[in-house]
Amino acid sequence: MKWSCSSLLIAFLSAAGVAGAQPRPAPAPGPQPAAATAAPTPPPPAIEAKAWLLMDYASGQILAGQNIDTRVAPASITKVMTSYVVSAELAQGKIKLDDAVTISENAWRGGGAGTDGSTSFLQLGSKVPLKDLLYGMIIQSGNDAAMALAEHVAGSEATFAQLMNQYAQRLGMSGTHYMDASGLPNPEHYTTARDVALLSRALIHDYPEEYKIYALKEFEWNGIKQHNRNTLLWRDDTVDGIKTGHTSEAGFCLATSARRGDQRLIAVVMGAASEKARADANQALLNYGFRFFETHKLYAANTPLVAPELWKGATPTLPLGVVEDVLATFPRGRYGDLKASLQLPSRLIAPIEQGKAVGTLKVELDGKVLLERPLVALAAGGEGGFFKRMGDGLLLWWKGDAGSAVSAEAPRSP
Repeated sequence: MKWSCSSLLIAFLSAAGVAGAQPRPAPAPGPQPAAATAAPTPPPPAIEAKAWLLMDYASGQILAGQNIDTRVAPASITKVMTSYVVSAELAQGKIKLDDAVTISENAWRGGGAGTDGSTSFLQLGSKVPLKDLLYGMIIQSGNDAAMALAEHVAGSEATFAQLMNQYAQRLGMSGTHYMDASGLPNPEHYTTARDVALLSRALIHDYPEEYKIYALKEFEWNGIKQHNRNTLLWRDDTVDGIKTGHTSEAGFCLATSARRGDQRLIAVVMGAASEKARADANQALLNYGFRFFETHKLYAANTPLVAPELWKGATPTLPLGVVEDVLATFPRGRYGDLKASLQLPSRLIAPIEQGKAVGTLKVELDGKVLLERPLVALAAGGEGGFFKRMGDGLLLWWKGDAGSAVSAEAPRSP
């Protein structure tokens, strides 16, 4: 088929009035949860501590907090990272639960019965199954168990601390630095309330079987039975972790997690005045979160949210969506007040690789951004044939500059 200049011009003029790559309205979040009467959300409870926060596990949103990025001493909450690294090594097959671990003089002297810290009362030179050390570290908070695990995994506690810092970096714990496996005081050993929550969330998600150990109330080793120091395990049967910590420098610290129905929350309190104060603060935060917030999946992964026109493409449109489910946490009864919008370039021009980010999904409540997620190409936007590219090129030339990004508000749910 031959195209003359006049026929191209006719085609060009006939299409010149067609809109460019304007985004279509995003679908409404859905399905909508049962209607509820929206009431003002009260402020969070007053917490007396150096730092604290409340996080929704599913969405990762921080619902309340104070001094969440302030450096604090983690004390024995350090052992959450120690157990995370051990769990990762187990998953990779580098160590096994039935490994016989020799209790070195360093572990015995630095964390054993002769110290003032928490201990599993491990005997010098004895061989202990790795599984028992893991239980002793998590439930009894044994410093000797933590040191022995570190030496078994990495050869020395100093090398193990390097592993801890590598995992912290992977998890986005930008305010954390470890010097040892147990949490003994050191000016270069610190974390933040935000990072403790990030680590707790990763532990629950990545290693759910190992996380079950945190819910156990007691553990006996060598004829000595010790109770889990997380007193909320006895007070609230929805609590299934996580870890306590205490030194004179750190104060009384506690990270907890609880699940009620299909919602899980994580609370972190660092530097409270007493064991009772840290437990009361965590309980108050959990009760507040479960009472006044809900989490809902707004959009599903790999489902087209919009299909704007694809210029010079082999297909007329290009489906765009999110690569992971979009979950949002918001005050109960406020689902209908969410505002979702899409921000896209005014024109999409082929070729565009599958998975390439080309826009943004934004969800707001009361003018504040709850979350932002990249909109990506769910399929490859390949180039069209010669005449398609030439015709669209003429149209684009006629229309001039593509302009800035455009935004479209998503329609409200019925």
